[in-house]
Amino acid sequence: MDLAGVIEVFRKNREIVEKELSDPSVNDDPEKLAELGKKHSHITQVVSSYDSIEAMKRELRGWKEMLQEAGEDERSIIEKTIDDLEEEIRDREMGLLLMLLPEPSARNNIIAEIRPGTGGEEAALFAMDLFRLYMRFSERNSWKFEVIEMNETDLGGIREAVFAIKGKDVFSKMRYESGVHRVQRVPTTESGGRIHTSTVSVAILTAVSEVEVKLDPSELKIDTFRSSGAGGQHVNKTESAVRVTHIPTGLTVAVQKDRSQHQNKAKALQILRAKLYKIYEDQEQQKTREKRRSQIGTGERSEKIRTYNFPQNRVTDHRINFTTYRLPEILDGYLDELLMKLTEADIAERLEEIKAANLPTTTR
Repeated sequence: MDLAGVIEVFRKNREIVEKELSDPSVNDDPEKLAELGKKHSHITQVVSSYDSIEAMKRELRGWKEMLQEAGEDERSIIEKTIDDLEEEIRDREMGLLLMLLPEPSARNNIIAEIRPGTGGEEAALFAMDLFRLYMRFSERNSWKFEVIEMNETDLGGIREAVFAIKGKDVFSKMRYESGVHRVQRVPTTESGGRIHTSTVSVAILTAVSEVEVKLDPSELKIDTFRSSGAGGQHVNKTESAVRVTHIPTGLTVAVQKDRSQHQNKAKALQILRAKLYKIYEDQEQQKTREKRRSQIGTGERSEKIRTYNFPQNRVTDHRINFTTYRLPEILDGYLDELLMKLTEADIAERLEEIKAANLPTTTR
């Protein structure tokens, strides 16, 4: 990854922006002035961060030279200093790379959907495994995990699960989970010990406010119906479940988890706004470049981003050809290594785009 070359592009573009800012006519255009100011601030932050890291690397080289000549009584102190510096450099480099990877939806909160694809009950059971994976990953990151809608099968699988995750860096870590996940294992319902292949679709949606996506009441069709499934005496007695249809797009969202019709309606509208935002966002990105990552598909076996192979204890992410043999740990919510590899690969591709275009990435 030629980071130095990318930073040089940023330095040149900072000079261009500074010349534009010095033009007296810019002061008469507040909108352009604000845009240039924001761009200049972002470029300066990137360049300063890079220069700071390079200074730390020079310091590190100095400490390593000292270590070669140090006596026994000094070695432990110098080695500790070197370890601390190396860790600090790694953290700062990742922070710098993330500065080069701003997203239109790079905010904290998401709404996620999980649905089984090919594989019947086994797919539904693995959908539950993924639901637990994301719940545990949220716990490990101290995020707030809220179930919006949950439709389970008789054997403990999932027909559909919709949940919200709130917290720091949720979107930046979870965005790569959108797509089709494939599982290969012997189902608990299979007496012959034959390995089955099933799929589960995951969609990661940006949680947006009413201000960001305004819903026209005249474009909404709202129906109420009685809840179904587990729920004791409440089931089929009150019409608390809500179905909202967005007439222009045909999108339909149904929520029945809560006993309150008002709460179910609010959650259905929240999901609908997130889905509409995704559509609008994809349309905007399509105008400027081809979509970088595949979105949620039909759930067919051929459309996969990742495979979980239980007999081999293997997890393979097909987008970056990365394989790890830590399947139990990953299912227990230890996704960090895998997501870091995906982030690094994505950043490397973005940096090449920046160099090719000779333009800096700017905040949006």
